[in-house]
Formats: sequence, structure tokens, C-alpha cells
Amino acid sequence: MVKVILERTIKGKYVSAIVRLLRQMRVLAMQQPGYISGETLHAADDPNHYLVISTWESISHWNAWFNNPERQKLQAEVDSYLESPTQIRVFTY
Repeated sequence: MVKVILERTIKGKYVSAIVRLLRQMRVLAMQQPGYISGETLHAADDPNHYLVISTWESISHWNAWFNNPERQKLQAEVDSYLESPTQIRVFTY
């Protein structure tokens, strides 16, 4: 099992657009083989800083999702609203 941590800092006025895109991405992820769970958080002291934590059965399941063209399209749109690119870290038990 792996946990994937994604951090994003959104440009001020685009929070609602990002939230919509993150929901779309979550719906797609939930349909992917190996997806277990996910949660989206924002920093208590910075509502523009988001943390997404997803759990996958294996690194290969995550990689399949990461390389999914639909995910990549949504990710490109998300990135257009960010201060800097999404930071992604994959952790194993």
C-alpha cells in the first residue's frame, strides 16, 4: 500500500475553480483500479494551501493513475491556477 501526498498553493482568486477541479479528479480517481481512499485538506492558517492525501494498493496502481490522460488533462488545468507546480511525494509502509 502507498500514500501519495500532493501539495498545492493556489493563486488567491482561483480557489473555487481549484475545488471544482479537485472534485472532478477525485471522482475519476475513485474509478481507478487500486484506489483505496483520499482526502483534501487546506491549511488552517492559509486557505490557499491545499494538501491531498490518497491511498493506493500499490505504486503500480498510482503510476497508472498518474499517467492517465484524463488525470493529466485535469492536472494541467489545476497547475494553471497555482503559484508553483504541484509537489508530489509517494510514501510506502
